[in-house]
Amino acid sequence: MKFKLFCWTKALAMNPRVSFSILVFIFWFGLGLGQAEQLPATNNEVWVLRFSGPIGPVSAKYITNGVEKANDAKAECLILEMDTPGGLDESMREIIQAILQSAIPVITYVYPSGARAASAGVFITLASHVAAMAPGTNIGAAHPVAMGGKEMDEEMKEKVTNDAAAYIKSIAEKRQRNMKWAEDAVRKSVSATEKEALKLRVIDLVAGSLEELIEKLDKRKVKLDGKEIILQTASAKIKKVGMTPVQRFLYLLTNPNIAYILLLLGIYGLFFELQNPGAIFPGVVGGICLILAFYSLQLLPVNYAGLALIVLAIIMFILEIKVTSYGLLTIGGIAALFFGSILLFESPVPFFRPSILLIAAAAIITAAFFALIVGLGIRAHLRKPITGKEGLVNEIGFAQTDLNPSGVVMVSGELWSAESGSGEIKKNEKVKVVEVKGMNIKVEKV
Repeated sequence: MKFKLFCWTKALAMNPRVSFSILVFIFWFGLGLGQAEQLPATNNEVWVLRFSGPIGPVSAKYITNGVEKANDAKAECLILEMDTPGGLDESMREIIQAILQSAIPVITYVYPSGARAASAGVFITLASHVAAMAPGTNIGAAHPVAMGGKEMDEEMKEKVTNDAAAYIKSIAEKRQRNMKWAEDAVRKSVSATEKEALKLRVIDLVAGSLEELIEKLDKRKVKLDGKEIILQTASAKIKKVGMTPVQRFLYLLTNPNIAYILLLLGIYGLFFELQNPGAIFPGVVGGICLILAFYSLQLLPVNYAGLALIVLAIIMFILEIKVTSYGLLTIGGIAALFFGSILLFESPVPFFRPSILLIAAAAIITAAFFALIVGLGIRAHLRKPITGKEGLVNEIGFAQTDLNPSGVVMVSGELWSAESGSGEIKKNEKVKVVEVKGMNIKVEKV
């Protein structure tokens, strides 16, 4: 063995060119192994997701699906353009888990100017591999609040706040960001502009546009799964991925204003169907609207007291069809609908409440509609009958024979046995019906 090794060494020493070639091969082979381990093969694309609005189940599905597909495509990185006032804790954690498990860098970009990353948006921004903001944006105010109008006692508030503070500190520590500021954002609801956030090490970049952000990301070192990679975004192809039509439709349903309108349309549809059995169309439309409204309600923080008042309003409106209350049930139904609408999405955050103008407009339209219906009903009750025996009263006819006091008269094209109530009436004289008695009528001379 020693003799063979000596022979190889002597051969290499006698052939410098061979020795140099072998050393170069070993060097490049080793460098290739090192690069293959550190930089996995990627597709030179930058995926861009755009989200604006409150964070909920639909938006979480859109973002997590986008991260998953970008990973499958081996994109260079994924940029999430975000403008959010916050949202549901469960949906926020779902997004953060997808970001933390991503095999490609995820960059959160608070954009455009005037946008914000508040509440749940703070957590998502801090969890990203690179955090960026546009000029004129802000981040912060991440104090947890209860949804659905439920009041938490002090002990529960402290538990929820401590949980959120610990979660955001762990995220900030993992991304080597300002843990003290992150905790204050939860406990004290502090906020910062893009310049303050950059100075406080809350974010990494300030960029005025997507193109500027991509330019600043080029050659930037990013830690990914304990390894350091260098982003190559200068010549990358930008691929913008929006919501699918189904996701856009479902996201539209999570708007409390849309949910409230669907609920009202469902109520009106059922009311028309019960008022006019067999119309079919109002019942079909109302049923579909109610089902869509129930889907929306399960995604929103609903106060069940408000929902109960709206159900009571529906019952009162339906009873108004069957019971003659001269508008009392309608007035009660409108009051129940108005107060139920106010309580339905009682939440401390405005984006989970319908517009008060919408509620007022709905109450006014409902009041006007049922006032019209009730008014027509009352008028119909008070109106003189125009058919049947009762419809003959006050009708004008002619005497076909002399009435002294009995005889025959022609009224509404019909011959009636009549009795005079005003003395003798001659043939062909005008008479007016004053009373109907069975098959006989009582008339008087006009």
